[in-house]
Amino acid sequence: IQARVDRGHLLLEDGVGSERRRMRFPRVGHGLRRLVVIGSDGAVSLSALRWLADQQAAFVMLDRDGSVLVTTGPVPSSDAKLRRAQALAHTSDAALSIARELIRQKLAGQERVVADRLLDSATAQSIAKLGREAETADSLGTVRALEAQAAVIYWSAWSKLTIFFPKNDLRRVPEHWRSFGTRKSQITGSPRLATNPANAMLNYLYAILEAESRLALAKLGLDPGLGVLHMDTTARDSLACDLMEAVRPKVDAFVLDWITKEPLKREWFVETHTGNCRLMASLAVKLGQTAPTWARAVAPAAEWVARTLWKTTSKPTPSLGFPTRLTQSNRRQAKGRKEPQPAVDAPRPESVCRYCGTTIKAGRRFCKNCVQGVRSEHMTQSARRGRMLAHSVEAQVSRSETQRRHMESRRSWSPSSQPAWLNERAYAQNVQPVLKGLTIKAIANALNASMAYASNVRKGQRRPHPRHWLALASLAGVQPPARSQ
Repeated sequence: IQARVDRGHLLLEDGVGSERRRMRFPRVGHGLRRLVVIGSDGAVSLSALRWLADQQAAFVMLDRDGSVLVTTGPVPSSDAKLRRAQALAHTSDAALSIARELIRQKLAGQERVVADRLLDSATAQSIAKLGREAETADSLGTVRALEAQAAVIYWSAWSKLTIFFPKNDLRRVPEHWRSFGTRKSQITGSPRLATNPANAMLNYLYAILEAESRLALAKLGLDPGLGVLHMDTTARDSLACDLMEAVRPKVDAFVLDWITKEPLKREWFVETHTGNCRLMASLAVKLGQTAPTWARAVAPAAEWVARTLWKTTSKPTPSLGFPTRLTQSNRRQAKGRKEPQPAVDAPRPESVCRYCGTTIKAGRRFCKNCVQGVRSEHMTQSARRGRMLAHSVEAQVSRSETQRRHMESRRSWSPSSQPAWLNERAYAQNVQPVLKGLTIKAIANALNASMAYASNVRKGQRRPHPRHWLALASLAGVQPPARSQ
């Protein structure tokens, strides 16, 4: 990876050997808002970082294990009173108010995911109940306990999800990759170092969300490290982790839609010698493109947190309210517009052939090379199932009952009851040709027989028993000759 400046242009390169990408961005009209670097092989020059800062673009460096290595972006002058209010949040009601609201939004989002996508109404109701209790919690400990209880219920609803892979990849896919399982890794006992693809995707997207949360808080003048819900540690930015709680269900919904609608390709993942599942560059780049979506999603929550802390200061609130640098809602209100900030849709999951794994157009299930073979296989399987059903005990009992009913009908029928004019020759010449113009259903009802048998009778491939000739002649509208009357 290389990022440098040449004659005022930002030059980006990545790739291996001859398969390298090269991009060149001018200072005007570049449209660059995030430079996301995945991995740690390469170099980024100081002039490139200065170019990004001048263009109000953020720099994010992520590792493939789902951790944020570096995050830097445009940061305005810090407001000392806002920072002081953040540091003193635990001595006022601000910390508890922020924690309750963020967890309320999180549990409401989890409820929607479970109800709308997993179709588990019982679990959704349990999460909703915990959400109502969180709104009135009287301490941060209670809020944490309710969030933990909801997490256990929430992820248990995910545990039996099946993860699909193309058929040709199955022989190379470990058994524990084929289901979501538990959110906890078998290596660490926590979500870190995921051991299957679905959890690895979640971890990576959470890392992107964490980076966007850091950038949002820094742009508002807050310290991402001084949290209210997560305990202060040197290994994380606690307030960024607090903020991302409200948006986690949206990330979950994105991953859930992906793994339930499209199969995952084996080549997107690699398993380390310890069993840790990592993302390959192709999938990491695809997931990295979702950053603008999570930036828009986290912006309102970040501004609400800043506004809540601002209210605890002695400085009066400006007439236009707290600055809305992320959503620009104040600017829209000043212009008389009340419409919300437009959402940025996350990129569509890549559609792959369910047989060979080749990338295909959205909406299709198989590539053109596999579709014929799949159709033949489906026909073979259908025929096999049909033969099995035809030889089942129920089918044999039904056939026996039908044969018994036909035999009784034949014994009770007397040839003398048949009109003299309706003989074999009259049926063949007068009745059978007219049947070709009738519906199969009408013939089946007249014979009290199956549709398949009625179709063969209409085609002339089967000649029914003479006891049926009169009913068919009446159906066909064939009248006896005048002399017979």
